[in-house]
Amino acid sequence: MKIFTKTSVATMTVAFAFGLFGAITALAAGPAVVNLGTAGNFAILSKTGISTTGTTSVVGDMGVSPAEATYITGFALILPSASAFSTSVLVTGKIYAPGYANPTPANLTTAILDMQTAYTDAMSRASTVTELGAGNIGGLTLASGVYKWGTGVTIPTDVTLSGGANDVWIFQVAQNLDISSAKKIILAGGAQANNIFWAVAGQTTIGTTAVFNGNILDQTAIVLNTGATLNGRALAQSAVTLDANIVTMPTSSTVSTPTPTVPAVPATSATPAVSTVTSATPATSATPAVPTSEERKAALQLQIDGLLTNVRSLQSQLQAKQQGSPAQASAFGQQVRAIATSMTKGSRGNDVSTLQQFLISQNKGPATQALSEAGATAYFGVLTRAALAEFQATVGISPALGNFGPITRAYLMANY
Repeated sequence: MKIFTKTSVATMTVAFAFGLFGAITALAAGPAVVNLGTAGNFAILSKTGISTTGTTSVVGDMGVSPAEATYITGFALILPSASAFSTSVLVTGKIYAPGYANPTPANLTTAILDMQTAYTDAMSRASTVTELGAGNIGGLTLASGVYKWGTGVTIPTDVTLSGGANDVWIFQVAQNLDISSAKKIILAGGAQANNIFWAVAGQTTIGTTAVFNGNILDQTAIVLNTGATLNGRALAQSAVTLDANIVTMPTSSTVSTPTPTVPAVPATSATPAVSTVTSATPATSATPAVPTSEERKAALQLQIDGLLTNVRSLQSQLQAKQQGSPAQASAFGQQVRAIATSMTKGSRGNDVSTLQQFLISQNKGPATQALSEAGATAYFGVLTRAALAEFQATVGISPALGNFGPITRAYLMANY
């Protein structure tokens, strides 16, 4: 009598299934989660800057280091005096930068190191599937495992990640990762965005209105095009660029799982081994703080002030053009001459916006260029002070400390 062991039965079962139905799903052994450390406390973490245009919504904390808070643009940050964090009406959470009060600088240094360690860990895992689809994984349904490519990866059609709530996916991409516009990474069978890790050496680009699930550990930049949604984390060793996006930091228990479509049958050259997944459930980060109604009102008022300043500036330019007056700078100069208050770091309001517009129009040097990139925010911060000091030094105002007071006002009255 022939005796069948448990191993031989399992092997025959898998072979029979693939023989009857074909390779509908790419199967792989389940890895353990990647430990994000304190980087896991952030929805967005970047070393060089975070920028947004349009109406973006971020649910979770944001942080940047070693770049300063001035490299967080488009969020109209609200920073109370001596605070360890700032807030924004666009962010349901806290925003951290190195120049804020302790313990933020040290915490950010640790988080950045943890992010880099997690990237190295994810990239070093032994792969169970290599070069799947020659880098094109559109239309596939993927079980948990470690997938490795020596090239870039494209997702031109929806891809489905199918598995249980504790299953883990790690994707190692040696070049760029791109998902086309309006395409989705679909989660099925209870799969969790918190347990998906995309380790990317090149740039990650999420197409217009695409839906992306998982934690992105990128050695370069992460770009979300207009209207794209990220259910996960954007952890970049360079910059994160947003454009009217929704970014939601997941937990292990609250993840949207769309109903998957039936995938096309992919061509595979080998059947990876099947094994049981035994992975720890990742720690759930704390619920982010919600900005108060007063903070939201203050941020909205700053945005309104900035818009009014822009309108007045455009009106002045139009009037100057109609009257044959030559200078955009002189139009801004007429406005800045009307400022009657003294201003320094921490000042807010319409006068600050007017000063910022004037400084940008002068284009005196690198500090002004940096202010130009941030725009007229109506907040007198480090960037505004540096640009003003640069202007003062250029025109011979002494001392060139970057404060707006009687000496600078007198110069402007005499020359603009």
